[in-house]
Amino acid sequence: MISTGIAAQNRKGRFNYTILETLEAGMVLKGPEVKSLRLGRATINEAYAGDRDGEIWLFNSYIPEYQGGVLSRFETRAPRKLLLHRKQVDKLLGAVARDGVTLVPLDIHFNARGVAKVTLGIGEGRKKADKRQAIADRDWQRDKARLLRNKGRE
Repeated sequence: MISTGIAAQNRKGRFNYTILETLEAGMVLKGPEVKSLRLGRATINEAYAGDRDGEIWLFNSYIPEYQGGVLSRFETRAPRKLLLHRKQVDKLLGAVARDGVTLVPLDIHFNARGVAKVTLGIGEGRKKADKRQAIADRDWQRDKARLLRNKGRE
């Protein structure tokens, strides 16, 4: 059971997109959905956030049915409304209106009060060469840290 911390993470989100800015939003969830999230079985790898009637919604996120009770029936891939201030919604919709910019859910987590939140990133899609460069940079940082760590042992 997860009381605080990350319940689901989109690992490919930061790899496939250059994240320009992040934002935390609340989620409208039912009781069994929260219980299922606390078990840590949700996935948001194929999820995306978008506009519906001037509001921001989370689409295609998977929260499995909670097996602990009888009244736990809900749609596993239902769109879920995100709770944001009007200024934040307008800012996000303006950013999405630009070409090549999308809203990427980076993780679903529980804050210190135990409330489910989703971290959204405003991201631009990366090209294949950019992805290769990111891999090369990450590998170099890892090798550099290993060399510096082993230097003191010689």
